[in-house]
Amino acid sequence: MTTVTYQINKEKLEKAAYILKTVAHPTRLAIVDLLSQNEKLSVNEICEVLQCEQSLLSHHLINMKLKGILRSEKDGLNVFYSLKEKDVIKLIECIEHCDCNY
Repeated sequence: MTTVTYQINKEKLEKAAYILKTVAHPTRLAIVDLLSQNEKLSVNEICEVLQCEQSLLSHHLINMKLKGILRSEKDGLNVFYSLKEKDVIKLIECIEHCDCNY
């Protein structure tokens, strides 16, 4: 009989699960990918690139901001978003390099 050893960093796994749950939507993943390539973008810029309705996009942006993934700053009438949780970029990189068969 073999003895199975397993060391777990529960805090790290909980953080990863939290991030995954927060970005587990194609539009949210696209937002993260876009912001990983651009330091900050306005809602209108994100909307234009992703060709998404502003109301739907705003819903996703606010949700990710409330959960600590994004930050926002207001400049006049524009709101600019950027990545607050930089570790989420690693997730995008994994997805881009994944050769999943589904």
